[in-house]
Amino acid sequence: MGEIMIGTCSWTDKALVGSGWYPPGRRDAEGRLRHYADRFPVVEVDATYYGLPSERNSLLWAERTPPGFRFDVKAFSLLTGHPTRTAALPAGLRDRDPRDPGLLDEVWHRFSGALRPLRDTGRLGTLLFQFPPRFAPGPGAETVLWQTRERAAGWPVAVEFRHPGWWRDGHRARTTALLRDLDTAAVAVDMAQDLPTSIPPLTPVASEDLAVVRFHGRSAAWGTGSKEDRFRHHYTPGELAEWRPRLHALADRVRHLHVLFNNCCADAAVRAAETMRDLLAPATHRRGPTG
Repeated sequence: MGEIMIGTCSWTDKALVGSGWYPPGRRDAEGRLRHYADRFPVVEVDATYYGLPSERNSLLWAERTPPGFRFDVKAFSLLTGHPTRTAALPAGLRDRDPRDPGLLDEVWHRFSGALRPLRDTGRLGTLLFQFPPRFAPGPGAETVLWQTRERAAGWPVAVEFRHPGWWRDGHRARTTALLRDLDTAAVAVDMAQDLPTSIPPLTPVASEDLAVVRFHGRSAAWGTGSKEDRFRHHYTPGELAEWRPRLHALADRVRHLHVLFNNCCADAAVRAAETMRDLLAPATHRRGPTG
């Protein structure tokens, strides 16, 4: 069985910081990360979706976490075709056409360059390319995926689709084969299943090295409400137990399985991660409190 690593999608979310999960004396930037890394072996960095990362932060993250800890880093919004604020771009790039391939190349160069300390220290889990709901399957989208993979050659990549057509019957096998050809891991999701945009809770394997499962919560406001509405969900032990056989079966087919909770409402994500860790023990890479 492959190594199962459980964590959350961010350790800096305002709702988590304000929940009281971080104890007194460990609420500054360094203390929060060290506290988190004492308890979980993997985390997703989502701030890199909103703005380009810095090499300094990568160095600090590597310094403040133990060997074996992994960061899954979300790709900058421009790299996945999401709307991107002009202010989020470096000053010298703000006048460029966002559709210009040269701009994407330069953004990738800066994005990847800032993350090299994580890769060099063995802290990088994968780069997560999450494509928007309008990114529907078809020849144009497949071209974008090949261009993205060529740009990220030599880097570990995982892809999450938000358009349900990629995983519907009749296209599922083609999607899996495409990701396999791209040497790219597939991202499975847990979310409400009664919405027009619901992604089915499948566990595709496109890479023998890595699979990722992201738990978004089961809010009916997914895609329509505020951020708090979209992700407000407290997983019950029964809901998480539904995934235990799926995760064990998935771990049997890959070397590494990352299970990440994105239900960022107060401390709901860390509590769900703790519960899932207990449900999957002893298969999980478990790191308990050290003080």
